Amino acid sequence: MRDDEILTRISALVDEEHELRNRLTQGEVTTDEEQERIKQLETALDQCWDLLRQRRARRSAGEDPDNAAARPANEVENYRQ
Repeated sequence: MRDDEILTRISALVDEEHELRNRLTQGEVTTDEEQERIKQLETALDQCWDLLRQRRARRSAGEDPDNAAARPANEVENYRQ
């Protein structure tokens, strides 16, 4: 994915998160459904941001950003621990 494609994906995920919260407020989804999907969205966002950071770091180091690869969710999610 190119940087612009990653940013478009991030924007779509954020839009979906906002829509999901609105649907919860309107009673269209349950709290459990909302929480489950929010967790999935947050993981996908973390993976997108990680990939974008990798690409920018490679570019900054004079390397090919296209050699960056999305990391598994469990790897990205465990950065904070």
